[in-house]
Amino acid sequence: MLKQYKGTNMISLQYKICYMFLFSVLISSKIVGAKVPAIIVFGDSTVDAGNNNQIPTIARSNFQPYGRDFAGGKPTGRFSNGRIPTDFISEGFGLKSAIPAYLDPSCNISDFATGVTFASAGTGYDNATSSVLSVIPLWKELEYYKEYQKKLKAYQGEEKAKETIGEALYMISIGTNDFLENYYTMPGRSSRYNIQQYQDFLIGIAGNFIRQLYALGARKISLGGLPPMGCLPLERTTNLFGQNNCVERYNAVSLEFNGKLDKLISTLNKELPQLKMVFSNPYNPLLSIIKQPSSYGFEVSSVACCATGMFEMGYACNRNDMFTCTDANKYVFWDSFHPTEKTSHIIADFLLKNVLTQFL
Repeated sequence: MLKQYKGTNMISLQYKICYMFLFSVLISSKIVGAKVPAIIVFGDSTVDAGNNNQIPTIARSNFQPYGRDFAGGKPTGRFSNGRIPTDFISEGFGLKSAIPAYLDPSCNISDFATGVTFASAGTGYDNATSSVLSVIPLWKELEYYKEYQKKLKAYQGEEKAKETIGEALYMISIGTNDFLENYYTMPGRSSRYNIQQYQDFLIGIAGNFIRQLYALGARKISLGGLPPMGCLPLERTTNLFGQNNCVERYNAVSLEFNGKLDKLISTLNKELPQLKMVFSNPYNPLLSIIKQPSSYGFEVSSVACCATGMFEMGYACNRNDMFTCTDANKYVFWDSFHPTEKTSHIIADFLLKNVLTQFL
């Protein structure tokens, strides 16, 4: 039996091994070459990098202590002490380490060619949500994207731009404000819809938005889910009779809505040829961090770093507040609504390894 591996058979085997190795190298090179050329972002404050700085709204964060851990300690308009999830995801794809805001006057199309965010803090799927804080509605974000396409074609040329548009990863992170800043705080929608009907109303808007993106050339889409809304410090602060624990009815709404988003993704993947849409759901990883903070290197998950950490965000989170923590890395949340840079990094890594890996 040993003799058959000698002579020509052994040489033949060596050639096969060499060929297989070269083939694997070529395949891996092809995968590397197929990395997305740009990350294009739509959504709310979870992914806004400063668009709200350029519009008349109180939903801003372009002042200290926001951005104190960002490069140069710069308050960019991100609702964080540093970078946000899409920044880390961009870096994970080998692109820039921070995705610029489309309305940033210091940037131009050369800055946006590999990544851009149209997101606006305070917005939602529902136009009525964006009206609460006078921010950019989702339909307007899409209009900005159409404008961006024209600029990209002028900058890269028709063919190259078409390739960028088709191969880019489109990330959508939105929905929390529709419930917490609109449905549960304003009388309009809650008087017209029960909570399940309102969810279905939002799902209809989400589906229409994705179909429009698809018609404009998007093929790789990441649709974000809702976090455990009831565990945000702001909601825990108001849960006086629940001993400041998570508000479970809000978490139940998040789970129910996420289930409907998941079904929408399945439907659209079947309906739209060549569409590859995935569900980037932060619910479980974030809940795990909140429930077991020490396992992730955190000390505090019930209140935020900024000010008292119970209800402050935006202008209420100011650098002169004596209660603001000195080390944000010990906290899961930066302000009462938004995670710290460290939390964002953990969530981004989870999504890269478990959801977005097929696009890498």
